[in-house]
Amino acid sequence: MPRLGDNLIAASERDPFFEVVNADEVGVVAPENRKGDALRTCVQSLSGFQKEALVRSSATGRTWRLVSDEEAYLNGYNAAPCPLAFLSTGMAASFMKEIQAFSKLQGLEIRSLKLILDNYYTMQGSMPRRTMVGGAENPELQVEIDCDLDDAKLNEFLISAIYASPLCGLMSDKHMSLFKLAKNGQELPTAKVPELDGPLFPDPQSHFENTTPGVNDLELMSRLDLTPKKEVKRGTAAAGSSLTEEQDRRLNIGAIAVMREDGITELQQMMYSPHNNSFRFLSSEDGRAPDANTLISAGIGFCFMTQFGRFKSILKLDLPDYRIVQDTHFSLGGASGNTGLPGSSDPVETHVYLKTNESDETAQEMLDISEQTCFLHALCRSQLKPILRVRRI
Repeated sequence: MPRLGDNLIAASERDPFFEVVNADEVGVVAPENRKGDALRTCVQSLSGFQKEALVRSSATGRTWRLVSDEEAYLNGYNAAPCPLAFLSTGMAASFMKEIQAFSKLQGLEIRSLKLILDNYYTMQGSMPRRTMVGGAENPELQVEIDCDLDDAKLNEFLISAIYASPLCGLMSDKHMSLFKLAKNGQELPTAKVPELDGPLFPDPQSHFENTTPGVNDLELMSRLDLTPKKEVKRGTAAAGSSLTEEQDRRLNIGAIAVMREDGITELQQMMYSPHNNSFRFLSSEDGRAPDANTLISAGIGFCFMTQFGRFKSILKLDLPDYRIVQDTHFSLGGASGNTGLPGSSDPVETHVYLKTNESDETAQEMLDISEQTCFLHALCRSQLKPILRVRRI
């Protein structure tokens, strides 16, 4: 099948990831911080399934520009990591942060630490019949560690640290996301998805113009070789398979995290199903690289935007332009924020802006189906818990 749109990410002279140093000037502001960290993620469609995001955190005060692309199963160019890669790397970075912070609070020396994460998602049903639904399964986390705790105390330590992550708060309770909708600049009520109280935000289109990159000597993201193959039941493989009208498939995206000597978390995003090359990410909480909450928030926004592109492509609908403004609210980490509490989160809040000649009812349905088929909104509305395995090094 032909690729959709031009490869604008590859053609750009800009780095794919960078810190935006003039966020105030271009109008990117963080939401009110009501739990510990509040992030505003503005995402626009570039071409085909290529997307650009600006993510600002109230806790760090920083704004990051990130890009995402899709692979052959969505007829993309694979010019940047897919949306689910951001969630997996953000999850691994968040777990790493809490384990490291908890070890300092406990006075525990960890001589070696490596996290191996697997995330699984499903897509089942018929798009023409509007029965297609995205799903999320329990993440699987293997911790490879060298320390002096006995097995029972080590298991207790790791469970406490993992559940201190704010992301565990997002996926362990059923969070129904909230939405506002605009079509061609005019606000519409939502149909099936819950509507967010309050006014519709202005369209974020102007935010993406004239962003100024900060100076950074680090390569924040790079493409690596093919991910090692493994068998995944009902795995996604064929080109264009995500654009078929009837689907029953399972995705497996992983991440491997290690802490470098300079304190930056290095992450290798793994693509098992659909099988493809890996990408290397860097993450840091001190501003040298995107923090864990930024990666998580970008992943949710990117994945949701992909679903609009899938719906319009499969059903041949008019949707030449679309954007979102998404707010995510996380608690401080139980260990990194020294609260001693499990991590928590509020429902994701998203304002959607569609340019289309379709009817109001079709615009509302675009929102409904995009939420219904989004893997990461499925993660939010499910009750999931990490499956932990420990391997001593």
